[in-house]
Amino acid sequence: MQSLLNANQVLRFGVPVGLLLVLLVGGWGAAEETAPKSMSPAKTISAAKEALTPFQDLVGGWIGTGQPKRNSTSGAWREKAQWRWKFAGEQVSLEYAVEEGKLLKSAHLLFDPKSKSFRLKTIEIGAAKDQTVEREYVGEPNGNKLVFDTPEKEGAEGRRITITRLNEKRTLVLFEQKGADQNFFNRIAEVGYTREGTRLAESDQTGPECVVTGGAGTIKVSFKGETYWVCCTGCRDAFNDDPEGVLADYRKTLEERKKGKK
Repeated sequence: MQSLLNANQVLRFGVPVGLLLVLLVGGWGAAEETAPKSMSPAKTISAAKEALTPFQDLVGGWIGTGQPKRNSTSGAWREKAQWRWKFAGEQVSLEYAVEEGKLLKSAHLLFDPKSKSFRLKTIEIGAAKDQTVEREYVGEPNGNKLVFDTPEKEGAEGRRITITRLNEKRTLVLFEQKGADQNFFNRIAEVGYTREGTRLAESDQTGPECVVTGGAGTIKVSFKGETYWVCCTGCRDAFNDDPEGVLADYRKTLEERKKGKK
């Protein structure tokens, strides 16, 4: 190899050829042993989907009321939101899209299997007309809350978004900020969401199951003359892209459930 010294060069440096080869080969072996093993695409997708599944109850349509001040209608507004699964290559996320909002246009909730962290990538509405601002938050679950903060940078303001899942029919999203020299957050506004087409009273979830994520099935899909259910358009697209793979995973899940009951 070009990287190896020839015998004359080795003898000139006073290092025997055999010893040099042992050192080089040993060094390569150590490098191979310490090199991190990357996850396969299938395992990456599976790990991300498993981490996001506990937030399945966010999927669906929501009607929201935004309030800059708590318990005050001053400056309040109405908006609509839609949560759905999104599968794009190795990236799995829960997409959060807002209509007629004052603070947020859209966001993607992701899980990074390598760092084992949750992330929220947002497109927010800026101060000027038609202006948008992209931000990335890092967060973690805290009980029934998901708390996301922008990474701390010296001399920069901080932002926080807190998603609180009160129950399957009621969700709150709180937006806060703090100045560069502050150590506490101030409220920007909070949006209280009620699930579209429902009342606030809770009810047990019954009915068909989504074959992609296990959520409540609301959309019919077909494959080889059989009808199945998915919970959102994102899962519908994932099913249509690979129905055999999705159904194989679903059957495996059903078998594991049966074994767990025995």
